[in-house]
Amino acid sequence: QVQVVESGGGSAQTGGSLTLSCAASGYSGATYSMAWFRQTPGKEREGVVGVNKNGNTVYAESVKGRFTATRDKNNLHLKMDSLPPEDSGMYYCAADGTGWVEDGLSRNEYRFWGQGTQVTVSS
Repeated sequence: QVQVVESGGGSAQTGGSLTLSCAASGYSGATYSMAWFRQTPGKEREGVVGVNKNGNTVYAESVKGRFTATRDKNNLHLKMDSLPPEDSGMYYCAADGTGWVEDGLSRNEYRFWGQGTQVTVSS
């Protein structure tokens, strides 16, 4: 079983920054594909950034140029800059031992999920 644990998040004002961190563990020596998703009430959970086992990174169009993902082994960090209120939501980290089968931002590409961390951006 793979454990996924998020940290970071919290509150920021419009234009501010926040950093999220995620750690995946479970199988010794394994490298996981990892991603951040976010969800707001009444909406589907959407992919924000995915990093596959080879280090290839894909961003959602809505966050390109503002969010930066960095990876250290099975730790995935997400620096979020120039935050507008629309970036508020519950952010979930996900991991899987296999490679991408779609675009790296699809929910069904990741079997293991964290509990989520709240991000609130106020105007």
